Amino acid sequence: MIVKEKTFTNTLTFVLTTITDNILSIGDLIVDRFCTNILPNIDYNIRSLILESQSMERILLAANYPNLTELKLYNVNDHIISRHFTALKTWSSFNLTKLCVGVCRFDDCFALLDGRLKQLNTFIVNIDRMDDELSSVYNMDDLPNMKCFSLTCRCITNQYDTRVLPLLHRMIKLEELTLNITNYERTTLIDGTQINNKILIHMPCLRKFTFHISTEVELHHIPHHLSNEDIQQTFTNIGYQQVSCILNCMFYSVRCHIFSLPFAFSCLEYIDNAFPPIDFSCVRELTVRDEIPFEHEFFIRIARFFPLLKKLSVVNFKPQSQMKHHLICHNNELCTTVEYPHLISLRLQYSHICYVEQFLNQSKTHLPQLTILCIKYDQLSLVTNNFTRNATRRNCARLKQIDFKRIIVHTKEFYDYFPLL
Repeated sequence: MIVKEKTFTNTLTFVLTTITDNILSIGDLIVDRFCTNILPNIDYNIRSLILESQSMERILLAANYPNLTELKLYNVNDHIISRHFTALKTWSSFNLTKLCVGVCRFDDCFALLDGRLKQLNTFIVNIDRMDDELSSVYNMDDLPNMKCFSLTCRCITNQYDTRVLPLLHRMIKLEELTLNITNYERTTLIDGTQINNKILIHMPCLRKFTFHISTEVELHHIPHHLSNEDIQQTFTNIGYQQVSCILNCMFYSVRCHIFSLPFAFSCLEYIDNAFPPIDFSCVRELTVRDEIPFEHEFFIRIARFFPLLKKLSVVNFKPQSQMKHHLICHNNELCTTVEYPHLISLRLQYSHICYVEQFLNQSKTHLPQLTILCIKYDQLSLVTNNFTRNATRRNCARLKQIDFKRIIVHTKEFYDYFPLL
């Protein structure tokens, strides 16, 4: 029986990925069949499991898994962390060398690294939120066995300094480090000097460092005339060459992105007109924001440098220049219809109406896969001429979900215009 062959049972996946990249458990009937008839007979072969929280407990309790070394968990909560890792009463996890998990709080991360998973050498964690205070006291001994660590999280004020840096300092023999961190409401930017003094000098064995650190600072904390070149120089000073940065300046704040090259992450938030001409092929989800209008050529650049984009949010309340648009239409290259062949989700609820026209008018943009649209009802009604306009019909034809943020009773013309709703 093929399902019992060792070649096919080293790694078992019990999840499905939707078109919007959501992770779901496979169906209950399949899970029940595996738990009852299959897993107890092949658990000795299994070295890696990929699970979702809905079916996780049934699968973990179905067998002993004496050779399980890798575990990847999706959509878990703090109850699951406490039940299966902190208590360690229901099954043995002492053999785990690799754990990939998303957790709700930093408490859960500290609980997993309090010494219970003694053989763990690779830890990949995504922390959903940062609480102001830790709810418990944890073992903060060094983690000498940790060789590879990846952290994705969001920090407010000084949480990067009080949570992230102390955790990294425990990994004294780390060889590979990946950081994808978004900081809010800090009073100082994170640059090459800070990276070197707070991280690199504490990791003498580090041989691979992949990072994207985004930091929001209020404008009055920033030196006047700070530029990308200033940030870049802080990395040149410590001998780091394959690094780039983006400064997104708004009226009250500055957001600074620093990242290693090539860019290795799937999500990028808040870039503006001045983003660098870099290959962002890994990015699937993007937010663009500026106080200067996004003209047609900006969206051409987005399509070129983000070729596999699936989700796009546009934040801009400044209208495009009609005169400039009229002039560039005499240039065939600039007036080319922009195509986003993989885009499935578009958010325009914080945009001027001209960006609704930009994306829904088929002469300006082609969206062959668009299925989800977040938008203001009045703007959609105007641009589509009360859901009758042919020029916007093609880009609306595949929509399966429209979010207006309020309940609206729709007309027959509306449903005729969006046949898949």
